[in-house]
Amino acid sequence: MNLRQQILALAVLPLVLAILAITALVTFQSTQLARASISTFERNLLRAKENELLNLTNMAISAIDAIYSAAGPDDEAAKARVQEILSALDYGPDGYFFVYDYDGVNIVHPRQAFRHGRNWMEMEDPDGNRVIYNLIERAKEGGGLHQYKWEKPSAGTIADKLSFAVGLDKWRWMLGTGVYLDDVFAQTAAAEADLRSHINTTFIIVAAITVPIVFGVFLASFMLTLRERRLADTKLKALTQRVIDAQEEERARIARELHDGISQSMVAARYALDLAGAKVRAGAADAPAVIERGAQGLNAAIKEVRRISHDLRPGVLDDLGLSSALEALTNSFAERTGIVVELQSVAFKNLLLPEAKTALYRVAQEALTNIERHANATRVRIAVSSGRNGAQLLIEDDGRGFDDAARTQGGLGLRNMQERMEHFGGSLEVRSTRAGTTLKARLPKSTYITQSPELQPA
Repeated sequence: MNLRQQILALAVLPLVLAILAITALVTFQSTQLARASISTFERNLLRAKENELLNLTNMAISAIDAIYSAAGPDDEAAKARVQEILSALDYGPDGYFFVYDYDGVNIVHPRQAFRHGRNWMEMEDPDGNRVIYNLIERAKEGGGLHQYKWEKPSAGTIADKLSFAVGLDKWRWMLGTGVYLDDVFAQTAAAEADLRSHINTTFIIVAAITVPIVFGVFLASFMLTLRERRLADTKLKALTQRVIDAQEEERARIARELHDGISQSMVAARYALDLAGAKVRAGAADAPAVIERGAQGLNAAIKEVRRISHDLRPGVLDDLGLSSALEALTNSFAERTGIVVELQSVAFKNLLLPEAKTALYRVAQEALTNIERHANATRVRIAVSSGRNGAQLLIEDDGRGFDDAARTQGGLGLRNMQERMEHFGGSLEVRSTRAGTTLKARLPKSTYITQSPELQPA
C-alpha cells in the first residue's frame, strides 16, 4: 500500500470498526434485553400454569371433601364414589385428574384405562425421570409440583407436563392433575424467532446505512486523490519547466557575461600583446606601456572570472561563514550600483547547516538582484538574527515597491526564494508599498547543527 492508500485505510478503518462495534453492542444489549423479557414472559406463563393447577386441585378436593372426611381408612364404598367423581372431573381433551396409591398402583386415570390396577412405581419418562415415584414423594411432602414428559392425549405425542400432587393420607392415595407446557414453549419459541428476525433486520438496516457511507467515503477519497494527483502532475510539469527555464536563463546570463566581459577583456589583451610584440620587434620606445595595458586587460579578465565564480558559489560562504559572505555580497553590490547598504549580522560560525546558509545567501542575492533591476532604491538594510525560534533574514529597501499583480505575474525570483525556505520548513514574507519593500525569510531551529542559545551580533 502506498502512502495515500494507508491514509485512506486509516481514515475508513476506524469508521468501519466503530460502526461494527456500535452494531455489536446494540445487538448484544437488545438480545440480552429481549431474552430477559422472554425469560420473564416464560416464568409468568409457568406461574399462571401453577396457579391454575392449584385452583384445579382445590376444586377436586372440594368435590370429594364431604365424602373423604366422613369415610374411614377402609371405606371401600367411599373410595368408589371418590373414584367416580374424580374420573368425571375433566376439563378439556387434555385436562383430567389421576390417582395412585403410595405403592404406585393406579386407581384413577380417565384417559389411559390400561393403567388401572397396575403398579407404575418404576416407570420412567424419556429423560429417565421416575414420574410416579416423584409425584408420590411430592404428595407425601404435603403437596408439590413436578415436571416430566408424558403422552398428550389430544395429539398422541410426548410433551412436557407440569403436575401438582397432594396426598390423601388417610387412604394412602396421591391425587394429582397436570397441564401440558408445549403451548408455553411454543410461545417462547415464537418470541425467540421474532428476536432473531429483529436482529437480522437490524443488521440489514445497519448494512444499508453503512455500505453507502463507506462507499461514499471511498468514492470521495478516490475523486480527491485523482484531483490531487492531477494537480500534482500539473505542478510537477510547471516546476520542471521552471527548472528548465531557470537553467536556460542562468546559462544565457553566464554566456552574456562571458561574451560581454571576459571575452572582450581577453580579446583586448590579445590585441595589446600583439601590438606590443610588433613594437618590440620594431624597437619602439612605448612597447612596455602597451605590454602593461595587455597585463591590465588580463587582470580585468581574471577579476571577471572571479566575480562570476563568486556569484555561482562564493568560496567565502564555505570558508568564513554566512556573515562574511553577506558582507562580501553587499560590498560588491554597493560598489556596482552605488546604493547604500547597511548590514547587521550575527556570527553563525558553524551553527547553521551548510544547505541552510546557502539558502539564506541565495535569498539575499536574489533580493539584491531584484532591487538592482526593479526597485530604483537608494538605501538597503539587511539584518540577520537568531533567536529561540530559528534564524531570520530581513531585507528592507526604500524603492518604489510593487503590487500583488506584479508579484503574481513576476519571474522566478520570489518563487525560488519561497521554495528555498519551504524546503527547510521555513517561511518567506514579503510586504511592499510605494515607500519600499520588506522581505523576511525565516528558518526553523531544526536547521541548526546544534541547539544553540541566541547568538550575539558579529
